[in-house]
Amino acid sequence: MIGGLGMPELIIILVIILIIFGAGKLPEIGAGLGKGIQNFKKSSKETKIEDNQEEDTKKIEADKDKDTE
Repeated sequence: MIGGLGMPELIIILVIILIIFGAGKLPEIGAGLGKGIQNFKKSSKETKIEDNQEEDTKKIEADKDKDTE
């Protein structure tokens, strides 16, 4: 069960999507969705790396200030 959705609900949603978009468009939609998720994960990793670099820079600057005192 995903977020309160059971198997019957998921099947109904998939049938509605199939009716709206058709069988030919589903692979394109899936590929686009996959690329979007991949880009989101990549962006979140890059943000974490940038945050860590900023923290390291601040720590280095703080240590330099302590050494000069």
